[in-house]
Amino acid sequence: MNVLKSICVYCGSSTGVNPVYMQDAIALMQIFLEHQIRLINGGGNIGLMGVMADAMLRGKGEAIGVIPIGLKQKEVAHTGMTELHVVPDMHSRKLMMVNLSDAFIAFPGGFGTMDEVFETLTWAQLHLHQKPILLYNPDHFYDHLLYQADHMLKEGFLNKNSRSLLLSTSDLNQVLPLLQNFKASFADQWTLSKKEGT
Repeated sequence: MNVLKSICVYCGSSTGVNPVYMQDAIALMQIFLEHQIRLINGGGNIGLMGVMADAMLRGKGEAIGVIPIGLKQKEVAHTGMTELHVVPDMHSRKLMMVNLSDAFIAFPGGFGTMDEVFETLTWAQLHLHQKPILLYNPDHFYDHLLYQADHMLKEGFLNKNSRSLLLSTSDLNQVLPLLQNFKASFADQWTLSKKEGT
């Protein structure tokens, strides 16, 4: 079973139009607080990112942010974080968040969220880490993305081991159990054929 002391949550810099996203963001932070899990995020004070940080801090939990200096200078940094790491650029941000975290959850978000989760997935596929990665899928938000991942498997651009790196659930109570019980299977990860890619 994976020990989860710090979990990175990738999420939107807006709260979205469906109130369930904000409600579930706060509910997830309550789960973190109950299990004494630190929140790792992008260090912003806006959108779901800010909502989660505020919820953690209200509950006397730890919220650790990583923000590029360019965004900090635009005054979107959350100044109340337990720790706020200021880094040179977006790549440095993603690398530090991965290094600080034991697992990753992608909440609803936009292109930035997709960039973060797919780079983290790619690093797992390349064996640079073995940490679990999960899409939280409220109200079918990620259904199309999950369908696309299955389609890539079917068409031979992913193998089964690579596809298994992306966990998902629409049940908030299943998030921690799925992350805790995840075990990467890298058998034949590097075996390529004409029918099955990476």
